[in-house]
Amino acid sequence: MYGGDEVSAIVIDVGSYSCKAGYAGDDTPKCVFPSVVGSIEQTGDTDEAKPEKEADSGSDPKNGSKPMDVDKAKTKRKFYLGQELEFRREHMEVISPLKDGTVIDWEVVDNIWNHAFRRRLLINPEEHPMLIAEPSTNSGQQREKAAELMFEKYKVPALFLAKNAVLTSFASGRATSLVVDCGGGSTVVSAVHDGYVLQKSAATSPIGGEFLTDCMMKSLESKGVVIRPKYSFKKKEVRPGDYKVVDLDFPNTTDSYRLYCMRAIASDIKESVCRVPDTPFDEVAYANVPTTSYELPDGQTIEVGADRFKIPDILFNPYLSQTIPGIDGFGDSTSIRGLPRMVLDSVNRCDVDIRKELLSNILLSGGLSSILQIKERLEKEVLEESPQNARVKVLASGSSMERRFSVWIGGSILASLGSFQQMWFSKAEYEEHGVSYIQRKCP
Repeated sequence: MYGGDEVSAIVIDVGSYSCKAGYAGDDTPKCVFPSVVGSIEQTGDTDEAKPEKEADSGSDPKNGSKPMDVDKAKTKRKFYLGQELEFRREHMEVISPLKDGTVIDWEVVDNIWNHAFRRRLLINPEEHPMLIAEPSTNSGQQREKAAELMFEKYKVPALFLAKNAVLTSFASGRATSLVVDCGGGSTVVSAVHDGYVLQKSAATSPIGGEFLTDCMMKSLESKGVVIRPKYSFKKKEVRPGDYKVVDLDFPNTTDSYRLYCMRAIASDIKESVCRVPDTPFDEVAYANVPTTSYELPDGQTIEVGADRFKIPDILFNPYLSQTIPGIDGFGDSTSIRGLPRMVLDSVNRCDVDIRKELLSNILLSGGLSSILQIKERLEKEVLEESPQNARVKVLASGSSMERRFSVWIGGSILASLGSFQQMWFSKAEYEEHGVSYIQRKCP
């Protein structure tokens, strides 16, 4: 047991798009920053090691951990986080520590935690218990690694790992619900019953906010729109109030950084103009839909027409992504289900007795769930497919802040409850029972 209730706990949620951290008991996280980092390889060796290094970093940044380990001895990576990503640096690669919600690069996660504690919250982690949000489908190995890092490196007095879906459920004041978490990297539907995730119910899909952003980007490119990253031009005043855009050339900018900057713009376009159509998208019906204008950072104004409806509808009908030039789709998009199908599959994997309750408590969370009309459309489609006497209710918080941060808010509520204080996995227990004890303390 842990008895240090006079300091407030810290709640931290590293999502695939952003990292949220702050004090338990607050209504919103103190700091939110991207969970990708800029990384520059620094060779401690002589220049002989350089050429093969260059060959490595030129390979796909998403590659596994293979080339990394070879060079661990020779190279150190210098990381840039948060606002430091806004400045272009020579040879800076942008890497994400997560793939499909699970951590693939612990060194980066470690840096993200460190940045959150020491540079943003300005706390000493040794003085605060930590509540960490983890994906509902997290493996035992991942949890032990997280616990080990927290106790050994940050020396935290106590720790608790809570599942994303459970926290979302708590944020809306429910112990049983079906949580539809539309995040940046993926969409996960899982059932929560009496405060525990039913593992067998989890349904995942790789379609998240970032995939839709990519679809938006490729779709605009195919129509001849050029998205210029902010660092690649400057505005020069020709006459008062009249600006000319001058291209700047930076040959040493990595592709991953260029893509990161373009994605940021495409993502904003998506958030500004998109909405889910009331009925499944149809090219012919939406051909002459009124357009919405959007001004890009370099001053050109673009008109977005049918794409406003088509892009968000990919969530419901994944095969639509095949029709966008340049999107390689998913080898086999028939295996990837739309949102309503995932909801029903997830419910059907649960016990018959709780299905009714789950269908009437479908919770939407995650940044992507703030897109307009998603709640109404999901409710309508699930209702059409579900048994006659079922009451289908999709619930989503009115404010997009609460939808985006629902996991964090649930963690904040949980960690500040008096009855929760006996649940902490304390440092003493860690030293006595070892790291595998986390599986028992945090089911």
